[in-house]
Amino acid sequence: MKYSRSEVHSNTWKIPSIQFEDQTLTSFSGLILFQSLFARLGLREKLYACFRHLSTRSIFGHHVIVLLLVIHLLLGYRKLRDSRYYQNDPLVQRLLGLRRLPDVATISRALASANARCVAKLRRLCRRLCLDRLRSLALPRLTLDFDGSVQSTHRWAEGTAVGFNRHDKGARSYYPLFCTIAQVGQVFDLLHRRGNVHDSRDAQPFILRCIRALRTVLKGVALEARLDAAFFSDATVTALDREGVEFTISVPFERFCELKDLIERRRRWKRFNEQLSYFEADWKPACWDTRYRFVFVRQRVKRQAKEPVQLDFFAPVVFGYDFKVIVTNKTTSVKKVVAFHNGRGAQEAIFGELKSQSQMDYIPVRTLAGNQIYLWSAVLAHNLNRELQMLSSPPQRHTTEKRTPIWIFQELNTIRRNLIQRAGRLTRPQGRLTLTISANASVKHELLQYLRSFRRAA
Repeated sequence: MKYSRSEVHSNTWKIPSIQFEDQTLTSFSGLILFQSLFARLGLREKLYACFRHLSTRSIFGHHVIVLLLVIHLLLGYRKLRDSRYYQNDPLVQRLLGLRRLPDVATISRALASANARCVAKLRRLCRRLCLDRLRSLALPRLTLDFDGSVQSTHRWAEGTAVGFNRHDKGARSYYPLFCTIAQVGQVFDLLHRRGNVHDSRDAQPFILRCIRALRTVLKGVALEARLDAAFFSDATVTALDREGVEFTISVPFERFCELKDLIERRRRWKRFNEQLSYFEADWKPACWDTRYRFVFVRQRVKRQAKEPVQLDFFAPVVFGYDFKVIVTNKTTSVKKVVAFHNGRGAQEAIFGELKSQSQMDYIPVRTLAGNQIYLWSAVLAHNLNRELQMLSSPPQRHTTEKRTPIWIFQELNTIRRNLIQRAGRLTRPQGRLTLTISANASVKHELLQYLRSFRRAA
């Protein structure tokens, strides 16, 4: 359809004067989706049960503060003081059930007064919400990824320590260990630790607790786990095998001269493709009792030329090999084992989203319990974003060799930019509360699609 020039262009208008009035305008109309989600999950009541044991007389209960933190992170804010930018937003107030939002000092005091029992109850709530989703899916197989992620700070906070930090050397930090579910891209559990511990510190008991918690609720589910070389040990391998969990673990083969000898003496490698080749062997370190399946993979790569390069029309390329060793108890083909193990890279994308969009790497207060509450709020915001999308549509994928999530998820930043950050006005025509949003066709279609899916799922 063609438009005339007069229908497209207009005169340049003068810059309007600015006036501020107290009106029922909201900058976050898309929060209506999360209001429906919170009501469906009964989130406010469940949070209240986590802090019911505290004998505080604050007007704002701890459960309201945690809910505010979740909304704060969903909106894209980071520091606690940023809450002043939406103090008078009517939709945020309505979502919290408040006429006035708490100030920064109140939020800080609430976090500082939390204790380990509050953290333990909030942790159980997050696990229960994840288990409810997994129970409704009834998947025959679940894949658990385990890895740690650093939370750095340039100030002192209880429980922090100076440890290995590639990007911020010398900074104090926490080093939590995460368990994520590959099929839904949610964080199932985490173990909070000081920043100066090795990846494997207290990892084995944590891994076994996650496995047993899933099996208690999800009867008959087949579990499989993926871990990097930091978790490689006889105890971990034996424990996973004894629990009947299929696993793949990267092997720090440079610690074992025998593995290096096996690679050097190997003359015939089977090919995946032009870059990848492999062989496998039943092997065990001398101190182990049981042999396991070890898969050796080499990848043909270009090597950087270290010597001076002659300035000529032709510079030869030197090729070499990168090697990787995986220990597993899987009985599938080597190609499937390698693809499965390589799929654990998706967990790094979850960490990236948690840090860049849910502000997981921010340490707001000086108390350990307060920082743990904030971390669990970030995890809850991430999981709720995934839950929102899983409620709105059926799975879009089947199980793949890499165990890619069975939904094609939008990142929180995309949901925030497209739907949440939409201006609107709350009015009461004929006594009926109405949220009026600009008539953008894409926003209208997507918002109504989410709301219809919530009503169908109810």
